Amino acid sequence: MSGNIKKVRTSDLELKDRLVAINRVTKVTKGGRTFSFSAIVVVGNEDGIVGWGLGKASEVTTAIAKGIEAAKKNLVKIPVINGTIPHEQLAKFGGARVFLKPASHGTGVVAGGAMRAVLESVGVKDILAKSKGSSNPHNLVKATFNALLELRDAYTVAEHRGVSLDKVFKG
Repeated sequence: MSGNIKKVRTSDLELKDRLVAINRVTKVTKGGRTFSFSAIVVVGNEDGIVGWGLGKASEVTTAIAKGIEAAKKNLVKIPVINGTIPHEQLAKFGGARVFLKPASHGTGVVAGGAMRAVLESVGVKDILAKSKGSSNPHNLVKATFNALLELRDAYTVAEHRGVSLDKVFKG
């Protein structure tokens, strides 16, 4: 991951949560089987701020609530320019590989399952996304976050290089 992770405060944000996946887990004990649930949740304000969390509990609703709380603790700021991302990005986590490509206005979010939930929570309106490799929702969410955290807008690049914004596009 890059060093440009910007943590965000939750105090005055209008966050929407999206449930990505629920998994039923079984623990076999001497007395029989014990069922519990794990839920992966994505929260975002649909304006560049997003976070994900994992909640585990013996009931589905409790697991989702724990996931939402965990997601609110991991909010980050993502550069979204004119409803799309600034540039193409490849990323991976575990066996999941994702490819994000900016799209022109009117394209919509062309992405599947777990990636769609993350991208819509960020507030991206037009994007082409492809997941390669594993379709495990946990790894897909983490890979998508890795890709989004690698994104840099022109202002950040100019600041990092110590040059004016004009030189970023000309040089």
